[in-house]
Amino acid sequence: MIHWSRVNELRDEVGAEDFREVVDLFLEEVEEVIERLRKDGPRDALEQDLHFLKGSALSLGFESFSTLCQDGERQSASGAADTVDIDAIINNYEQSKSVFLHELPQHS
Repeated sequence: MIHWSRVNELRDEVGAEDFREVVDLFLEEVEEVIERLRKDGPRDALEQDLHFLKGSALSLGFESFSTLCQDGERQSASGAADTVDIDAIINNYEQSKSVFLHELPQHS
């Protein structure tokens, strides 16, 4: 679910002191988009939202979440935004976030 070597790589890139700030910013920005998805409004920006989430997820090692976002982005790009399982994406994000926050101290 979490690609810990990517997390460690990011920590090395930004430094241990700034890493927590990067994590907080990541979670804040992703939560904003997740909240938009929860509202289940028009899906005209779904492709762009999922593209953003995919990139953010990759940078912080949320591997399975990134894959779901990529699949949804492809569906949206092909005109099938209505078939994207947004609940699965949101649930996977919540699970990934929980695992990440719980296991992060062990990987510090």
